[in-house]
Amino acid sequence: MNLFKNPVSYFYFFCFFSFASEDTSIQTSSGIVDGVVIKKVITWHDIPYAKPPVGDLRWHAPRDIAQPHFKILDQEDNFCVQRPSNLGGADGDGDFTGTEDCLYLDIRAPHIKSDKKLPVMFWIHGGGNTSGLKDIYDFSGLVQSQNVIVVSINYRLGPFGWFSHPAIQDHNSGIDKTSNFGTLDIIKALEWVNLNIEKFGGDKDNITIFGESAGGHNVFSLLVAPQAKGLFHKAISQSGYTTSNTYKTGYLGDSSSVEYISTSKIVGKLSALKDSKNIRSKLFNTGAYDIYKQYDGEDVLSEIPLLTNDGIVIPKIGLAEALKNPVNKDIPVIAGSNRDEVKLWIGTALYFVQPEYSFFGSILGVPRIKIVNEDAFEAFNYYRSSAWQLRGVKEPLDNLAGYGYKNLYAYRYDWDDHRRWPVANFKKIIGAAHATEIPLLAGNNKLVGDYGFLIYPRGFSKSYTSKNMMNFWANFAKYGAPGESTNGIVWNKYSKSSNKFIILDKKKNLQIKNEIKSFDELLSELSLDNRVNAEEKCVILYQIGSLIGNDIYGDLESKFNHKCSKESSKDFLRKNASYVSY
Repeated sequence: MNLFKNPVSYFYFFCFFSFASEDTSIQTSSGIVDGVVIKKVITWHDIPYAKPPVGDLRWHAPRDIAQPHFKILDQEDNFCVQRPSNLGGADGDGDFTGTEDCLYLDIRAPHIKSDKKLPVMFWIHGGGNTSGLKDIYDFSGLVQSQNVIVVSINYRLGPFGWFSHPAIQDHNSGIDKTSNFGTLDIIKALEWVNLNIEKFGGDKDNITIFGESAGGHNVFSLLVAPQAKGLFHKAISQSGYTTSNTYKTGYLGDSSSVEYISTSKIVGKLSALKDSKNIRSKLFNTGAYDIYKQYDGEDVLSEIPLLTNDGIVIPKIGLAEALKNPVNKDIPVIAGSNRDEVKLWIGTALYFVQPEYSFFGSILGVPRIKIVNEDAFEAFNYYRSSAWQLRGVKEPLDNLAGYGYKNLYAYRYDWDDHRRWPVANFKKIIGAAHATEIPLLAGNNKLVGDYGFLIYPRGFSKSYTSKNMMNFWANFAKYGAPGESTNGIVWNKYSKSSNKFIILDKKKNLQIKNEIKSFDELLSELSLDNRVNAEEKCVILYQIGSLIGNDIYGDLESKFNHKCSKESSKDFLRKNASYVSY
């Protein structure tokens, strides 16, 4: 998938279908912003919610911005520093793109006259906390059909969002001693929304946070961060997870976990200086892209920033355990995962797929994709996606239930009615993959750019599944419960004993289930599964034990009735890391 932008097409679309008017001009605490109306939805772009975290403010908590008379203008490319990515990230021609001056948000609201304050839905984008931006998410369909306001934000990413090193923390004080700067950015944006959203017609006493992947991960983090207490009233985690690490792991590394690169190694590449103050000066005076260059040649997983159990933003016990004692009282929470989470990645892995020439593909500029070993492909997806449901849905909901949360809801997204073309059977290759639910929730396929027509069938945004997902999410934001489908199926509450969750799919398949398999059951299945060989079984064991949530590989290995080696599994993944680039 690609997040292609066509600036020429967008320009003509903008000219013909949009306009700004005086009644959409609003004065906020950070400036005066004009709204633009497109098809009954007003959008206010690029509103600063904090001072730019540049210069001396790099690796500090975000600062309030107070400039009510400043004229806010639309900006190009004000997303946070990241590597260019065609998978949920920003476009770019070089090795790096973006700017440190990136703390901006967009607001979309229905263009209606109403004395009633509207529910606010606060979107946190995904991207592993290393990539992503607000601009690729257009929730206009949700806004228009459900009469809600949607706020979408940028927040610091990668080493600027999460960074642990004595040269930073030892010389900061108060909240600045945190390692979780990106988390504090999200909280600062929520503070801005609480202060200003009523000017846009929103209800500051009815704010729902929702996010996908790293965004779902960040949703969970806000449930335990004391600085976020009282800033929101409902929460939705889509394909989230609960991984967090100690300060020591972030600083010195931890060979027993995923191969995180330690900041001590990165800083060592920058300078041979020994004095902490000199190292600090070097860090603050090195260009943003030059900081990223220090990661070149390392395992890509090393760039995944570490949500840190710093005792300031995230409790010392870690995110997963802290969900047993969140800072907010009983608030409604939805958590869910997708049936084919990992097909987004293994569907491009050359170990599983083979690109071939086709005449049709040559016209579109994409290869024809053939699955090489369909049995192994489906097995890897099944175990890893099932483990994601266990670690990203059941475990956090069970922990919240243990604290006394009563309004909990779980789902699994199964919709996979993608197109089948001569170049690829997207129904099989992508299926209900990671992030594929977002277009149905947004009401458009802009997330996948110019190739959206290749993947999503015509009319998908008006389908039963899309309409019902919008209804469920909006009902939850309005009333604290997702309610029932258009054909009367009630989305029941989740409890630790019932394990009830809803299948989000087309009409004949949307139903309530209670089948969430335990790790013991998955290990038993894996040991007897003839779709994969012995080496592949060990790789799956490593992936389900180490890549979703905190590392539990040792516990799983002790229960597995096959002899495996963690290092051998890592070597296998390194040797088979090649993928198809679209």
